[in-house]
Amino acid sequence: MDDFVIRLILEGGRSLEICGPDDITKQSTDAIVNAANCSLLGGGGVDGAIHNAGGAAILKECRVIVQQIGRLPEGKAVITGGGKLRAKHVIHTVGPVYADGKRREAETLASAYRESLRLADEHGLQSVSFPSISTGAFLYPAKEAAKIAVSSVLDVLKTCLHVKLVRFVLFDSYTLNEYDMAATRAATFHPQGIRIEKGHS
Repeated sequence: MDDFVIRLILEGGRSLEICGPDDITKQSTDAIVNAANCSLLGGGGVDGAIHNAGGAAILKECRVIVQQIGRLPEGKAVITGGGKLRAKHVIHTVGPVYADGKRREAETLASAYRESLRLADEHGLQSVSFPSISTGAFLYPAKEAAKIAVSSVLDVLKTCLHVKLVRFVLFDSYTLNEYDMAATRAATFHPQGIRIEKGHS
């Protein structure tokens, strides 16, 4: 996908893109990230869409992981193949269910992004597409979630050895707008400076 709303370009050619509205299951990045639940056995929203598009092979790998580690804790991540998806891998992570913002939700959400990106880098992947974790059925406010997502990814991306591109693929215009604003703020106040490119949706 060539369309983007905003692209932040870091030193070394690494970049973060905000794109949408679009379907993350159609991405051809090395990996897409699944906003999973702790059972790793599929669900609704992004989770269900990825399992439906990727086919039974993804669920089969998830079952093996569950046999090995049990339920996946919030803020952690694991990786499987991509099944029938264009992406070769799926990184499954569990975001927090939002209650009142006083139960370490922000810390857990940041961990979900960081652990996913670190896992991608450990596997030598060069590009990753994220959805907006926890802002659907888990009810995390999009404005706050966008700030955490963008800042967490920027923190890890600048230290990655392999990952060069992180793309946020947002499903709806409201969430897309919140991520656009979060990325613009992050670039404006980033201490090392980031070049901004504006595109079109």
